[in-house]
Amino acid sequence: MNGNSSTDDGDARTHESRGSNVRFARIIGTVTGILHRVTGSRFVAWGAFGFGLLSMVLVFGVASDTMYGIEHGANLLAYWHISLAWVAAAALGSTFVGSALYLRYRGPFWSRLAHSSGELGFLFATLTLLLGSAWGRVIWNSWWEWTDVRLVTFLIVWFIYAGYLVVYSATDAQSGDRYAAVYGVVGFVTVPLSYASTRLWTPTFHETTIGNSGVSANIDPLTLVVTLVAATFLYLYLLGIRIRIHELEQDVRRARHSRRR
Repeated sequence: MNGNSSTDDGDARTHESRGSNVRFARIIGTVTGILHRVTGSRFVAWGAFGFGLLSMVLVFGVASDTMYGIEHGANLLAYWHISLAWVAAAALGSTFVGSALYLRYRGPFWSRLAHSSGELGFLFATLTLLLGSAWGRVIWNSWWEWTDVRLVTFLIVWFIYAGYLVVYSATDAQSGDRYAAVYGVVGFVTVPLSYASTRLWTPTFHETTIGNSGVSANIDPLTLVVTLVAATFLYLYLLGIRIRIHELEQDVRRARHSRRR
């Protein structure tokens, strides 16, 4: 009797575990489908265009070009500099999530999401550094400052994800996804570290903006929010294009493989 009871309990747990896995697999499939529809939606394309146009109107028509007590047209770069920095973090966060889900479920979509977001995150991080350097030359009279913790940690993020792209491109198609996914999970630790750096250490130039009522930068909130939304739509639009290119590349590889047979 005890032996049969133990067997029944084991079978019940196995059945319950399989049921949970099936339900979770369905959830993952649903999320995958939603992401496919969102990134390929015309609404995203028009959102990028509409909010991008509105951002330009607000930046050049409403926002003040005086910041930190300095009046200069280059101060308007701050709106795109800040927005690109936050969207870069979101893109690299997507690389982390996609990499983790790929390691768990091996779905090709998650690898494509991780790599596509990694490319875009690296692009946005590069633009963030370039625009920030140009803006800093006006505000701080310096293109770069090695003593500023935000600048240094963000540069580390840039190098980490440059390495991620190298790892992805330097490995073969079968093992490359796995190696890049591990790198994408481990390397992400540098992203929150950089964004929290002004709270963890004393910054030279960059002030903590969120939750800091004494921040001295004169930034129009509406213009910043609109520009941030525009950058987000741009990221989603480019993400959809890049994922689609990955899918086409996979179709080409399959066609070549079938011809060789």
